[in-house]
Amino acid sequence: MSEDKPHQNLAIIGHVDHGKSTLVGRLLFETGSVPEHVIEQHREEAEEKGKGGFEFAYVMDNLAEERERGVTIDIAHQEFDTDKYYFTIVDCPGHRDFVKNMITGASQADNAVLVVAADDGVAPQTREHVFLARTLGINELIIGVNKMDVVDYSEDTFEEVTEEVKQLLKQVRFSDETTFIPISAFEGDNIADRSENTSWYDGPTLLEALNDLAEVEPPTDAPLRLPIQDVYTISGIGTVPVGRVETGTLDVGSNVSFQPSDVGGEVKTIEMHHEEVPQAEPGDNVGFNVRGIGKDDIRRGDVCGPADDPPSVAETFKAQIVVMQHPSVITAGYTPVFHAHTAQVACTVEEINQKIDPASGEVAEENPDFIKSGDAAVVTIRPQKPLSIEPSGEIPELGSFAIRDMGQTIAAGKVLEVNER
Repeated sequence: MSEDKPHQNLAIIGHVDHGKSTLVGRLLFETGSVPEHVIEQHREEAEEKGKGGFEFAYVMDNLAEERERGVTIDIAHQEFDTDKYYFTIVDCPGHRDFVKNMITGASQADNAVLVVAADDGVAPQTREHVFLARTLGINELIIGVNKMDVVDYSEDTFEEVTEEVKQLLKQVRFSDETTFIPISAFEGDNIADRSENTSWYDGPTLLEALNDLAEVEPPTDAPLRLPIQDVYTISGIGTVPVGRVETGTLDVGSNVSFQPSDVGGEVKTIEMHHEEVPQAEPGDNVGFNVRGIGKDDIRRGDVCGPADDPPSVAETFKAQIVVMQHPSVITAGYTPVFHAHTAQVACTVEEINQKIDPASGEVAEENPDFIKSGDAAVVTIRPQKPLSIEPSGEIPELGSFAIRDMGQTIAAGKVLEVNER
């Protein structure tokens, strides 16, 4: 991977059966990111199980399974290069709760490819993911109208699906600058090479469209924010918190503060890919050791920041949420679990301040009694125990969250303002 190219996080979104896994596998294959022998091995396996042709999806599903079993996978499997960028595919399909992962920014995606099957069009998850992409501030969408091989590469079908998706994008006020590409992830049409099957199409291939995305400024200027995923004790070193730098830089010798645990100290060492490094930047997964910090002082869900600009801890916060699914209605007093970065904290909806028209963004109603599926609202939230979270206008990487209840993602949201404790 050429690290000297600018980097982008790319989400592949869309309905579960519309071919996301196959597309991811195909992208990795076409860019030489999955070695030929790995594909061969999966091809044999797929054929033995009578699923010939699914080798790309297989590559992804196997990676997902290995990940679930806790096997560390060489990160190169989810990265690929175009002429201009190197991309990390965040939350490869196959993760159990894709939506939650997408929201809590195990992966703040910069841009996204929305996969819509030509033979099925806009499905419930298509809507949900477009809504989320919009709420979470994804900049550009590229639409891959997939499975063109299934509809005999029909231009009419492509146009119908394009129109249907355009209506959906209009509803949520997504920019009209969207590129629509007829593709077959299965056959490889218009992914890397222009397809003879779609002679009526004269736009870019998928890789060309990815190459044309606007450059993203890395959030190195923001203050350091590093949500803690785990805390280990390693002999000879001591306590080692592990996490991913979301913004700013982590430097050896700097003084840091962990919130809400409210402890701090000097960074002694930083380790990345089993090597000591002097500094870590946004996107880097690191383990580090801080003078005077013991195993019981900090925990998963804490956020590490500079001692002189520590992460905010919310007494209450105001947020804009989109309710995706709820069996009845949400009223003041509702206390589901909020997943924000690596933290999971029960929070109470203290007030529903406004109902928002999701299409226009205008206030539809002040202080409504309840909100339900499909509604957008501004709400006041009170965490039941200390939670470090930031306004998305200041530090977007720590400003979004998912609301979970009854085993599903109920809503997604972003923080508007934090009332610190």
